[in-house]
Amino acid sequence: MVLYLTDTQESLWWGAVVAGFVVVLAVAALLTILVVEVRTIGRRVTGVKATLLAAEQNTDDTALIARTAAGVDAVLAEGLEHHLFLGRVLGKVRM
Repeated sequence: MVLYLTDTQESLWWGAVVAGFVVVLAVAALLTILVVEVRTIGRRVTGVKATLLAAEQNTDDTALIARTAAGVDAVLAEGLEHHLFLGRVLGKVRM
């Protein structure tokens, strides 16, 4: 026994088939976008991890900051003494 569909039934079936394909394509596209975004996030997390490790290595010598600050203060004090001396000496010279 062969069943025949009316024109309306046939067009409804074709509409359902086309809608199904559109939904499948949309889901595939969205999943592809999701996979690409997850890979991008993974690469950026790796970059942030490398940056944090570099920051950790850069701050390993923080004990030297106080010694460096003391040296900078000494250099500034010496420069101020030279400035005051030259100001006094040059202030007495008349041209």
